[in-house]
Amino acid sequence: MTDPADSALQSTSRGTAGQHVPGDTARRHLSGVHTGQRASGDTAQQHVAGGAARQRVFVHEVCARDGLQMEPHFVPTDDKVALIDALSACGFARIEVTSFVSAKAVPALADAEAVMRRIRRAPGVVYAALVPNLRGMERAIESGADELNLVMSCSEAHNRANLRRDREASRAQLMQVLRGAAAADVHCHVSLSTAFGCPFDGDVPLETVRTAALDWWAAGATGITLCDTTGMADPRLVRRTVEALSRDLPIDALTLHLHDTRGMGLANALAGLELGVRRFDAACAGLGGCPFAPGASGNVATEALVHMLACMEVDTGVDLDALLRIGAALPALVQRPLHNPLLLAGPRTRRHPAPAEGVAAR
Repeated sequence: MTDPADSALQSTSRGTAGQHVPGDTARRHLSGVHTGQRASGDTAQQHVAGGAARQRVFVHEVCARDGLQMEPHFVPTDDKVALIDALSACGFARIEVTSFVSAKAVPALADAEAVMRRIRRAPGVVYAALVPNLRGMERAIESGADELNLVMSCSEAHNRANLRRDREASRAQLMQVLRGAAAADVHCHVSLSTAFGCPFDGDVPLETVRTAALDWWAAGATGITLCDTTGMADPRLVRRTVEALSRDLPIDALTLHLHDTRGMGLANALAGLELGVRRFDAACAGLGGCPFAPGASGNVATEALVHMLACMEVDTGVDLDALLRIGAALPALVQRPLHNPLLLAGPRTRRHPAPAEGVAAR
């Protein structure tokens, strides 16, 4: 029997003379992965058979924003909407839809209003958008964003490279956004980039990260995301950082945004999980990266994170089969091959016919 993910990979990644097939082909496959609307829920515990309770992990899908903003080929609005609608059916707690920044700065997301207005919203899913300033906040709220994501760096050099201003100026601007959103009764989440290291400044003092997190929490942020922007974290550093912040912040207020640049993304997620972190950002097929760090690859692949947690019998509420089908369609959507080991190998529950007798496995 052919695995559905294999079929999707074969049908969406082949074109004439081996070229990727963009646009309509990818959209047709994305539209076929819906399993019906599922409420993700937002409680810390879920009940399982026999009445026992176990911890629930909430996965925040960021490929539509953090992933697509890096792609050199513009993904058409219809395709973005189809992608997010497909993700909405998978059971995610939160989906970051787009970014309300200048179209000149991020042309890949120039259609932010159209995308946010056209998506089909699943019950229980928070639809978030990144905003850099008051105008971005106004655009996002007018377009129906449930939550705003505010971003600044923990290191001065990265903040200047990414936001073109020093950290104090970024803080002042984003505090205005926080107050404006509160007046409109819209929640703001704050993401702290380079929380585990900066490609320019090197190690970031833990006290700098802690001070920034407490500052935004005191100002009224509904959550703090610690971002391993260029994949410089390791499990020991993740543990040390989470331990320090959880002394002053509720553990449920923390989200880990991890990159797999150096192959430690899942190990870092496990380190956070063992300390009680229950919220993780991830991007389908590992899309994303950092434009300011040569060789910095994408986010932790959502399907790899969900698969690892499923193997550990940790509940995410995410439909892994549907997610793998979406991952299979993404190479056609972004018009380039994607390295997706789980899609190629399949979940650990996949079974294959035994080889003929006498054929040695190498």
